[in-house]
Amino acid sequence: MIATIAALFVYPVKSCRGLQLSAAAVTERGLAHDREWMIVDDAGRFISQRDVPRLALITPALSATVLELTAPGMADITIPFDRSGARLPITIWRDSLPAIDQGDAVAAWISAWIGSDARLVRFDPRLRRTCNPARGSDTGAHTAFADAYPLLVLSDASLADLNERLASPLPQNRFRPNVVLWGIEAYDEDNIDELAAAGITMKLVKPCTRCLITTSDQETGERGVEPLATLATYRMNDAFGGVTFGVNAVVASGAGKEIHVGATASCSLRF
Repeated sequence: MIATIAALFVYPVKSCRGLQLSAAAVTERGLAHDREWMIVDDAGRFISQRDVPRLALITPALSATVLELTAPGMADITIPFDRSGARLPITIWRDSLPAIDQGDAVAAWISAWIGSDARLVRFDPRLRRTCNPARGSDTGAHTAFADAYPLLVLSDASLADLNERLASPLPQNRFRPNVVLWGIEAYDEDNIDELAAAGITMKLVKPCTRCLITTSDQETGERGVEPLATLATYRMNDAFGGVTFGVNAVVASGAGKEIHVGATASCSLRF
């Protein structure tokens, strides 16, 4: 099966707005800078749009040396890539690990935006946060602050099929994909084993069980009931405990190379 890379997205700060790219460097942990920073509460536990939908209104920008954050009515703030800080113990789901605190100024900025004490941390590149050993373990896959896997693959056709079932169509950003495929049928990604493009191989390891974040409008931060209500009518997956849409993936080979929109992707099927 042949597909085309239709779009690429990274989400530098976990649960904040994403960036659409024409090309992206690929690392062992997925696309460069994806979920490299994360917001935590005063106990060090991660904060996401599940708890604070208005995180969708924080927009990151990346240059060669800094991360910049903007939000409505807030002064812009920049965080240098080379900022060193205290190693802060944090918790993301079942994982506890040290992360690099990004300082009091950005902590105050984020706390003001969400209305409670919070800090920004950066993933320590010296660490390996291993993906679920039950899936992708043969690749030695690891990730930064993504929930469980470094990549999410989705097809344009799957979104088009969902939108035909909805009263109001939804954009790609509701589903926070990293790699969007064009040229395959709806839900073909469910059956892809490996995706090879530009010398990079991604192994698709697990259907993505969708959460409340998909019901948050990424332009306003307002929460509704779709698409979960509609997905539950035809995409319920009891084996994974919810509705699935898109597939989690890991980098099997090709770290250090670059992938770009328009690249041809060869897809080997699982069955």
